[in-house]
Amino acid sequence: MKFNRSSLTPAQFLVIGYLTVIMTGAFLLMLPIATTNSSGLRFIDAIFTATSATCVTGLIVVNTATAFTLFGQIVILIMIQVGGLGIMSMSTMIAFVLGKKISLKERLIIQEDLNQFGISGLVRLIQYVLGFTFAIEGTGALLLFFRFIKDRPFWEAFYNAVFHSISAFNNAGFDIFGNSLENFTGDIAVNLIIMGLIILGGIGFGVIVELTNNFKFKKTSLQTKIVLVITGSLLIIGFLVIFALEYNNTLKTLPFFEKILASMFLAVTPRTAGFNTVPTGALHISTLFFIIILMFIGASPGSTGGGIKTTTFGVMLITLKSMITVNEDIEVYNRRLDKDIIFKTLSITLLALSLVVIVTITLTVTEANMSFLELLFETVSAFATVGLSTGITDELSDIGRLLITLTMFAGRVGPLTLAVAFGEQKRKGIYHYPKEKVMVG
Repeated sequence: MKFNRSSLTPAQFLVIGYLTVIMTGAFLLMLPIATTNSSGLRFIDAIFTATSATCVTGLIVVNTATAFTLFGQIVILIMIQVGGLGIMSMSTMIAFVLGKKISLKERLIIQEDLNQFGISGLVRLIQYVLGFTFAIEGTGALLLFFRFIKDRPFWEAFYNAVFHSISAFNNAGFDIFGNSLENFTGDIAVNLIIMGLIILGGIGFGVIVELTNNFKFKKTSLQTKIVLVITGSLLIIGFLVIFALEYNNTLKTLPFFEKILASMFLAVTPRTAGFNTVPTGALHISTLFFIIILMFIGASPGSTGGGIKTTTFGVMLITLKSMITVNEDIEVYNRRLDKDIIFKTLSITLLALSLVVIVTITLTVTEANMSFLELLFETVSAFATVGLSTGITDELSDIGRLLITLTMFAGRVGPLTLAVAFGEQKRKGIYHYPKEKVMVG
């Protein structure tokens, strides 16, 4: 495939853009000034960390708190912000500062990056995205600062507040405490602030903009309705299931209120955030498998999170209901879904499942000393850009680290976007073959 600026598709631009950020970040993380070890970071570990940060995942092979200097941590933080907002959002912000106009080609790339239907109003959406992002991150940082200043020096409290606010809103899961948020299991302020940032970052910028302009559920778009219903349902079901499964396990020694708080947090964080207040590796097998499902579904389109997305899952449920009720049209909330949406939903889900299956099977060969569930959990966490781990990430071989790195990249860019970027571009035919039925089921 030839790559020249004039022939690149929007999908190809995105892939190259994210690769450029990752390679630049990896180079900076390999500098001696970036690590506490003067010998610097190994190339494979630098690529892994840069991919995890840019793809807002949070999986780590070295401890962020102890392995990196302030310079290294700031590099990671910048990559998190760029990866969370999206390459084109950051590029557009720079264009605003320089007073440049946004070309049609750039609008098409923004459309692909933010997963929008059309190019109308994209520049205004970017302005909203940037405004809401910095406002929410700033508010989160301020609230966390008021909490951290109680037991930390001023500048340490300030830095911790800013770092974790940005990491939480962008659903990255990176921390500089060394053990995620396990020291704050019963801290209501830290839990509620981080959960709020994760949810706001995961519901999608378009939804935030629409709810700001019109908060009435009945008057919102179908997209927003599906996002809110699926998100709310997953949070409630997730809380109830985790509370029940872990009540006499990881939550056993906690007071009742802390059991509720920890269960709520554990229901929120698989939405692609990656923070944890209880040890993930100590969770019951059934809980880990349930979290795998939550991670695979992930956040919502146009958000800082990954996964196949809540709307994809919602469309599958709506389609299933229509098939069961023998309804020719796929209908929900007095609206009919286009067949193209159904095809795209099927494609995304099959590509995601295929990626997870192939990577997991390969890992069972390269990492034969680890259990299947641990490897499946790690793979889905990487694909959905979650960052939760049972504790095996730093024990992966170099081949295993490379596989997880590629999985994180595919999860952030999107399996369908990646397939389209490197697939053969075919024009729509002027003729159609005759139809023929095939028995299925």
